[in-house]
Amino acid sequence: MTPEEAQEQLEEYRLMIDEVDRRIVALLNERTAVVENIGRVKREAQLPVYEPKREDQVFANITSANQGPLTTQAVRGIFERIIDASRSIQRLRMMQKPPEDPKC
Repeated sequence: MTPEEAQEQLEEYRLMIDEVDRRIVALLNERTAVVENIGRVKREAQLPVYEPKREDQVFANITSANQGPLTTQAVRGIFERIIDASRSIQRLRMMQKPPEDPKC
């Protein structure tokens, strides 16, 4: 393979990575919208943000779905960061005042 051919192939792969990254961001934002709703429910019910049993369920779910090539440890590490960011968002939502009900 010539250096020019290698550069062309790398550019194709990089375009593919860019597309995958955009899909990942869209999915993370979709997940975050659900997390925000969970935070609102927890605020209304005065429930704690941190639920260790639920996090264990999330880790079991994602590790059982992992087909590789990422290792289970790598997937868990990625989701630890996602969950940490999600917890921060839930805390923010729980600190915000609920919107006023116009019917009252």
